[in-house]
Amino acid sequence: MTRCCEPQSQTAEAYARKRQQEFIAFLDQLEREIAEHIRTIHLVCDNSRTHHGKEVRRWLANHPRFLVHFTPVHCSWMNQVEQWFSILQRKRLRIADFASKEHLQAKIDQFISEWNQQAHPFNWSTKSVAKVMAGAPALAA
Repeated sequence: MTRCCEPQSQTAEAYARKRQQEFIAFLDQLEREIAEHIRTIHLVCDNSRTHHGKEVRRWLANHPRFLVHFTPVHCSWMNQVEQWFSILQRKRLRIADFASKEHLQAKIDQFISEWNQQAHPFNWSTKSVAKVMAGAPALAA
């Protein structure tokens, strides 16, 4: 979420399961934490069924300031959050030796806290797009 002249806010939460009810709990958290004067909250989601279910659609219908954008199917390379998860994996999860789920969660929370201190948008350039396309298999004529 970004708003002109306000600091960028990033919220993270981890759940043991990935269902509509956990996603709605996260949306409820955002609803509580984001100031009421912010009228539009943009959510960028993947195409998981969790984000499209009847319960989620009902919740979103009752909370019109939430505007959901879905990434294109089969285009994870376009999804900027995939880049962020790649960095998380390389910086904190490369050696997957955690004593417990709580220890894993603490490492992820620490990374998020450190990231947010120097957060920056990922910038695409024509060179990065050309590099991705060059690695893509050619379409049969």
